[in-house]
Amino acid sequence: MINVAIIGAGAISSAHIAAYMQFPERCRIVAVVDMYVEKAQNRIIEYRLLSAVAATDYHDLLQADIDLVSVCTPPYTHASIASDFLRAGKHVLVEKPMASSLEEADQMLNAAQKSGKLLSVVAQNRFTTPMMKLKNVLDSKLMGPILHVQVDSYWWRGHNYYDLWWRGTWEKEGGGCTLNHAVHHIDAMLWMMGSPIEVQAMMANTAHNNAEVEDISMAMLRFGHGTVGMITSSVIHHGEEQQLIFQGKEARVSAPWKVAASTSRSNGFPEPNPKLEQQLQQQFDELPEVTHAGHAGQVENVLDAIERGAPLIVDGESGRNTLELIIAIYKSASMGEKVVLPIPSDDVFYARESMLQHAVHFYEKKSSVENFEDLSITLGRRLDDV
Repeated sequence: MINVAIIGAGAISSAHIAAYMQFPERCRIVAVVDMYVEKAQNRIIEYRLLSAVAATDYHDLLQADIDLVSVCTPPYTHASIASDFLRAGKHVLVEKPMASSLEEADQMLNAAQKSGKLLSVVAQNRFTTPMMKLKNVLDSKLMGPILHVQVDSYWWRGHNYYDLWWRGTWEKEGGGCTLNHAVHHIDAMLWMMGSPIEVQAMMANTAHNNAEVEDISMAMLRFGHGTVGMITSSVIHHGEEQQLIFQGKEARVSAPWKVAASTSRSNGFPEPNPKLEQQLQQQFDELPEVTHAGHAGQVENVLDAIERGAPLIVDGESGRNTLELIIAIYKSASMGEKVVLPIPSDDVFYARESMLQHAVHFYEKKSSVENFEDLSITLGRRLDDV
């Protein structure tokens, strides 16, 4: 039986707790930690975690009989908490983003390497049927080489969203919608495409004057194999439409799923290619549904890795790659220049303190609340919704 601790009892902790509870024969939650002990106790009561104790300081658990921890705290604390548990010989599943800087991400990777323990970064969108199927279709190469990729990570958050004490600041949250919302879709794109070599971006804060950070960004990408791409990250889009579109030489596919293929007429204008469309559709349809979706799917993968050495689908390096692209977007938008990847360790956007000095501050935070009464959250639209 794998003993699990939940570090942080905020809104996202519910997704972790519910995920672990899908596997009662394999794991049990033995502790919930939060700086506000009543929040930890409320989670224990809410989910009837009969084996769990509430605590206010995660340091008290470093030598406890715990095998795996879920880090669900604000982003600026991820690196120190994850590194401490890794050094103490615990496996770690850390919420996105994995850290506030590349320097912190490298510290976490170093701690995992030295301890020999697993470090996985939450990217629950990979563990859905549409994403798994889309990845398989792209890997088949039936579409020919990918020419263009489009990521629309559209969310909507009200003005008071940034009133929560740690949100809306570069120091505590680490960034705005690009880091904390589009991270899901950026991770999926990198999983399917690999990393770009150049980034040119701009960003703005158009509707949240109680936050230092951006509420919209747009980035243009160039990949080493000639592909170009575009990422739009936003918390100002009503309807929250979210999609990934891959345009291949022979066809296009997307999530939400849509397939189209064309051939050229004698005058260069398009003509449908129903045969290829049917091939791609058949491949998509024949792929199996995932058994456990979202956080539960990722927890299952982590448990498999602990119990029988299965490979992590989202490891620490994957989390770092996603963070690096996001930081490249921030650097380009803040400095008004093209950014070439990878970002070296002597770059001003590598370490947290120097990045804080160079990132654009749109507004200063005007209000702060310790907690919201409503702890419910949304995790975005399902990418199989049409």
